[in-house]
Amino acid sequence: MQENININNILFIDLETVPVCKNFKELPDALKPLWEHKVQRIKKEDETKTTEELFFEKAGIYSEFGKIICVSAGFFRPESNGLTFRVKAFYSDNEKTILQELCKLLESHYNTKSHFLCAHNGKEFDFPYLSRRLLINNIKLPYLLDNAGKKPWETPFLDTMELWKFGDIKNYTSLALLAAVFGIPSPKDDIDGSQVADVYYNKGQLERIAKYCNKDVITTARLYLKLTQQGEISEDQVNII
Repeated sequence: MQENININNILFIDLETVPVCKNFKELPDALKPLWEHKVQRIKKEDETKTTEELFFEKAGIYSEFGKIICVSAGFFRPESNGLTFRVKAFYSDNEKTILQELCKLLESHYNTKSHFLCAHNGKEFDFPYLSRRLLINNIKLPYLLDNAGKKPWETPFLDTMELWKFGDIKNYTSLALLAAVFGIPSPKDDIDGSQVADVYYNKGQLERIAKYCNKDVITTARLYLKLTQQGEISEDQVNII
């Protein structure tokens, strides 16, 4: 299948998410008992943490209790000297602004059956999280994310973690590990996903998070090239918009 996909028709994305508010006390009253119910299953794995501590550490991964603070998007373009990879981060304290800007990109350039979205673990996290937050913000789903009624193999989603599994359903393999295995520069040379909420809420360094998000997208694109045996790109071929 991969050989039939034009690499120029793929938009590579990565999300950075945090709890919808800084602490459990600020959570809307209607959501507090629902988080307390949700957190009971999490506490089975870590009984030492309080409900409040787990909210700050874990709520960001759940679309009902988290929000998107950055989406990075990257794409390949042929140039006279070979492929280039362009990447841009959409980031803001206002989640709706991010989503609207991303949708403009999708609706104007990635809106046919020949287009695809690609992310690492995207089918389990990025694509459903993004779609749910669009609906919560009352934004119409763009073409590539409007998959109601489609069978799994009909959806325009590519997932580098799934490509690496070769049918193995047992294990999660991180982007950082696969980058190391394939000799790709690590995207985790500054922060990693577990630190994003702290960097955002306690340090106020949103631009730092955007740079980290861009690195993840660049790494995902490089990994896709490796997994599909389509060569590689150098630092000179990467253009951050």
